[in-house]
Amino acid sequence: MSSNRGVVYVGPGKVEVRNIADPVMASPNGRKLDHAVILKVISTNICGSDQHMVRGRTTAEPGLVLGHEITGEIIEKGSDVEQLEIGDIVSVPFNVACGRCRCCKSQDTGVCLTVNPARAGGAYGYVDMGGWIGGQARYVMVPYADFNLLKFPDRDQAMDKIRDLTMLSDILPTGFHGAVQAGVGVGSIVYVAGAGPVGMAAAASARILGAAVVMVGDFNKERLAHASKMGFEAVDLSQSDRLGEMIAEITGSPEVDSAIDAVGFEARGHSGGEQPAIVLNQMMEITRAAGSIGIPGLYVTEDPGAVDDAARQGSLSLRFGLGWAKAQSFHTGQTPVIKYNRQLMQAILHDRLKIADIVNAQVISLDDAAKGYESFDQGAAKKFVLDPHNVLAKAS
Repeated sequence: MSSNRGVVYVGPGKVEVRNIADPVMASPNGRKLDHAVILKVISTNICGSDQHMVRGRTTAEPGLVLGHEITGEIIEKGSDVEQLEIGDIVSVPFNVACGRCRCCKSQDTGVCLTVNPARAGGAYGYVDMGGWIGGQARYVMVPYADFNLLKFPDRDQAMDKIRDLTMLSDILPTGFHGAVQAGVGVGSIVYVAGAGPVGMAAAASARILGAAVVMVGDFNKERLAHASKMGFEAVDLSQSDRLGEMIAEITGSPEVDSAIDAVGFEARGHSGGEQPAIVLNQMMEITRAAGSIGIPGLYVTEDPGAVDDAARQGSLSLRFGLGWAKAQSFHTGQTPVIKYNRQLMQAILHDRLKIADIVNAQVISLDDAAKGYESFDQGAAKKFVLDPHNVLAKAS
């Protein structure tokens, strides 16, 4: 293994690509992990969740190696790894999960009880998620490999579809989870808040689940234009603060069966100012009685950059009584990727889901990661995929 390099958070608004330590088969507390593997990273994506940290909106400390959307090739494995071999190409769920605790056995891998001493749930390269080193790097260690990793059945086929398959680590299952938890099914009328990559993945998921109409709302003109190009109904939120009326112009009714919040806590209202609860309140307003709301958008327990003291502690001004009165269902939390990634892989391999086109994937080099972060932060209608070994560039 040659020297490792990775994307490091160095302070609010800034990341750098630096030399970092080579991965070792050990937990953050130094315990040897014979169930782990080391991957040569083939692709690793920039996520909107990463941006929250980079903007200084979490308690992340400088020096954190970023990245939780990882696809790679096994180059080393521990003695307890039985179902995977050197050379296998695999997708890494962003959840670090043991496969043994009560939650993992119930497929609730987003809240594994053993991999993070601070709280339920672990993730690579993320604040408060257990100290697992991130994968926006040339090499990374993955624990509990037999349980966590999804092996692609054919190497050549995987490399041919790698731009799509790289989305299996987080963004596609997260969008799909939002749609499933919002109760999307055949004939559903669906509204997705946010036309960023997760919103587009949620819209794509709603479509393959059988939705009759999928609307995507945003203020960003470029993202709305891309959503429209991909066949979704674009809702320009800059035109009005009456979301129900804009929905009615499309469907004839101000209410929807299913709503998906793909925005999260950095939400903004029609006035332009930050209103962290605005999307959640809009979801309750537009969702029909007994309808469902999926919330894959990120909400945090601490937000140092929040607009008020309550929001700094994760306390938001919700019209929860409205949701209660309408008997709506809400579902939040990290996506349990393992619950969905195998069937989504099959949809990709059999040409049912062109997710790379839908999220407008753009491959860039690892050394250009800082430029990718800057462009994404400015609202580019793209999903940036890092190519640490120039494998994707050579394949294209």
